[in-house]
Amino acid sequence: MPSDPSVRSDAHAAAQELSPATRRDFALVVPAFNEAPMAEALVAELRRAWQEYGLEGEILVVDDGSSDGTAELIERESAGWNRLRVLRHRTNEGKTSALLTAAGRTEREWLILFDADLQHMPDEIPRFLAELQDGWDIVTGRKIGAYDKAVVSSVYNRVSRRVFKVPVSDLNSMKAFRRSILGEIHLRRDWHRFFVVLAHARGWSVTEIDITLYPRRAGVSKYQGPLRIFSGFLDLTSVGFMLMFSHKPLLLFGGAGAALIAAGVLVGLLAFWLRFVEGLGFRPLLYLVILLETVGFLLLGIGLLAELIAQLRAELEALKNRFPDSSGGN
Repeated sequence: MPSDPSVRSDAHAAAQELSPATRRDFALVVPAFNEAPMAEALVAELRRAWQEYGLEGEILVVDDGSSDGTAELIERESAGWNRLRVLRHRTNEGKTSALLTAAGRTEREWLILFDADLQHMPDEIPRFLAELQDGWDIVTGRKIGAYDKAVVSSVYNRVSRRVFKVPVSDLNSMKAFRRSILGEIHLRRDWHRFFVVLAHARGWSVTEIDITLYPRRAGVSKYQGPLRIFSGFLDLTSVGFMLMFSHKPLLLFGGAGAALIAAGVLVGLLAFWLRFVEGLGFRPLLYLVILLETVGFLLLGIGLLAELIAQLRAELEALKNRFPDSSGGN
């Protein structure tokens, strides 16, 4: 399916604004898992875009443990074209690991994360590069077009914007960013979807552009099913906890502990009043006091220990920033 003429027109306009350094100093990262049916079209579209827009960046296709010969097919289709390299994972490690693998194998300043299914076209690349050239640290794409997971994606993105206050509306799409950002944040498996959230929390600037979404030409989506949805929202909760409480865990544990201790004191006063003023004995209230006080002081103790861990983490980060070479790169 050819890209929309208006998309290509915008791409040509953006390409004319690019400096020679911008055209060259980027790497396109293409995670690919069992995308053999897309190999020929993918390489053909990338070749066309590189020639049509005068791009000189490198292309890093990360074969993520495919069992259908994806890597071999892409290498065959790209034979003789030194812009494209295929990197391999022995097992399926996920898109986040593919991104980190590619980042560790390039020295280019900018990275562009691009899906192998061609639901976005490489004609969008000059527009992303133009925004990066204008000074933005991160550029995300907002999908325009029919999307079979639109409802789930909309809910997920709305919750994310409300919780994390990020100034973009689509967190899980094509994106471009400074490679150095990956040196400041830690991405766990499947946390590529939270990359923008984590980077924005560290002060990196973010903007958004509309990009056209096309129907998948072949193969099947690798991100579907209720387990994916459940896992995604658990990850969202985990990231939210980390951003809000990882540096001040006593706010959570200490606050909850203090509330339980206070509740225990109030229940104790009520039990005292009933026993010695009203002459009523009610043993379950005594048990409730013991429970509230025990759990409250336990949470308070956990909070204090967590504060020590947070302090150690802050000191390690300070050492890492002071001696960046000791981190071993990306």
